[in-house]
Amino acid sequence: MSHWNRINDGTVHPPRLHVQQAIWGMDKLGENGKEWSLEQKFEKIAEAGFEGVSYLLPSHENMDTWHRLLDRYKLSFSAIAFPAKPQDMIDIIQHANEFGRVQYINSQVSNSFVIDQEAIHLLDGLLKVSEESKIPHFIETHRGTVTQDLIRTVGYVEALPELRLMIDLSHYVVAGEILGTNENVEAHFDKILDRSAGIHGRVSSGEQIQVDVVDGDHPMLEHFTGWWRKGMVHWLKQAKPGDLFPFCSELGPPNYYGITRRDEHGQEHEVSDRWQQALLFKRIIEEQWKKAQDELLIVR
Repeated sequence: MSHWNRINDGTVHPPRLHVQQAIWGMDKLGENGKEWSLEQKFEKIAEAGFEGVSYLLPSHENMDTWHRLLDRYKLSFSAIAFPAKPQDMIDIIQHANEFGRVQYINSQVSNSFVIDQEAIHLLDGLLKVSEESKIPHFIETHRGTVTQDLIRTVGYVEALPELRLMIDLSHYVVAGEILGTNENVEAHFDKILDRSAGIHGRVSSGEQIQVDVVDGDHPMLEHFTGWWRKGMVHWLKQAKPGDLFPFCSELGPPNYYGITRRDEHGQEHEVSDRWQQALLFKRIIEEQWKKAQDELLIVR
């Protein structure tokens, strides 16, 4: 891997897992009918042992607030971006440099109607800009973007050796109505997992984009943990001292992904506790990381 498509902390420590929480995934969370403030969310995230947060780049007027919170709670920051052309990426990188705390940029590339050679040309242009900037930059596997389709994304990784993906398989599982697994699923997933740069933690059922895995006994969770572990094994094979592998718990709120029910008064309530699910994903990925390390030792 090149220096700009991997995260490195500048040490000689063995490659390690870096667990993050999406600030977007904290929307509408709180207590006693009141949403937590931004600082309370940071406090909860840090107390739970997460090492970083993921969100949109702060506006210039909010940068000082974000600097203070990141410093106080000793959290890293990764930026979510939505480029549609290389110039967008140039502007995003300039904004990231002005903020000065960006560990990496994760892009959802517009739009899903850009396909084949046009998409490859677009992605190549974005990667070239990133190479010049030296900020690690990963492309997310996401519906409604250039990487909407699993099969076409396989074509992108075959055409672009430097392309590294932020893996969110929930999109491909629901879009492909994957209710378990089969040889075709595994063969295609393996090709994109070989380019894993990190993982977004969400489980879909093949019918719904985000499901409550309860206490870890949802039938799809076993498949997702196996795919996550496979992605980490692929990454570990190429990792160098000081490299970090981000896992970001990203469970969306209602009106996006969170499923709700109405009570007798017409009030909507989420059917699951998103924060407890995020904590469960943190424990699960830490267990899977250890298993991935053990698998790599067996392979070697």
